[in-house]
Amino acid sequence: MKNVLKILPAATLAVGLALSVTPAMAQQAAPKAAAPAQKASPAAIAAAKEILQIKNASGMYAGAVPGMVEKTKIALIQQNLNYQKDLNEVAPIVAQQLAGRQSEIGDGMAQIYANEFTEQELKDLVTFYKSPLGKKLIEAEPRAIGASMAFMNSWAHEFAETVMGAFRAEMRKRGKEV
Repeated sequence: MKNVLKILPAATLAVGLALSVTPAMAQQAAPKAAAPAQKASPAAIAAAKEILQIKNASGMYAGAVPGMVEKTKIALIQQNLNYQKDLNEVAPIVAQQLAGRQSEIGDGMAQIYANEFTEQELKDLVTFYKSPLGKKLIEAEPRAIGASMAFMNSWAHEFAETVMGAFRAEMRKRGKEV
């Protein structure tokens, strides 16, 4: 029960944030969904790829192929316990056959950036990320995001205790202990 109470505040906060952002995102996405996506210029795609390279975005998905192969292997083993040896032997073969396919993620991300920003905006972003402030942002942002997440988790834990106290107080007024 204590484990659930430790996870509950962060999960509740995450769900709450997701639900509060979803309507705004849906409203923003609606006009774009109605209009067909235009084919970005090769220069825009190149600038988007440069931004992703500068930000080391490939680090996010470098292990996507082996990870998916492993996940699929585990699922197949759970469904076919008698084939465990064979599936363990086949997994490296499948991984080798599909090696490099994670580049499709990078290509897709570049296309998304190129659809979201004009060619000039992308070039300006490249210039920015190469500037001292841009380099500092790239270096410091992961720490800032990590610290922000830690703060949110801490806040959620403390706030969950406050909410629990408020519930208990209100229930005591009704003569019930929770």
